[in-house]
Amino acid sequence: QVQLVESGGGLVRAGGSLRLSCVVSERSRTDAMGWFRQAPGKEREFVAAIYWSGGPLFSADSVKARFTISRDNAKNMVYLQMNSLKPEDTAIYYCASRRGGGGRMSDSAVYDHWGQGTQVTVSS
Repeated sequence: QVQLVESGGGLVRAGGSLRLSCVVSERSRTDAMGWFRQAPGKEREFVAAIYWSGGPLFSADSVKARFTISRDNAKNMVYLQMNSLKPEDTAIYYCASRRGGGGRMSDSAVYDHWGQGTQVTVSS
């Protein structure tokens, strides 16, 4: 069973930065990782995704110029560096792993396992 644990959330002022981390228990059973977020009263939305093997990065247009996804294969870690945070970035952030196969990286349905989430709150 693949397990994911996020960390790094917290309270930050607008314009500030946070780095989220996600550790995956069995990286060999996954080929890609994604970050999603869910704000109160809204549906879960895609943020960014990355393959363990390298290749293209995927980011939502709303965060493309401010957030950066990266990975450390040796540590089984995926990161989300978030800069220039805005109040509308406030949400629970989830990391997710994908076993493989096709489908759009921005589609939550292609991911098999999810972390418990970490809260990010951006004050104005």
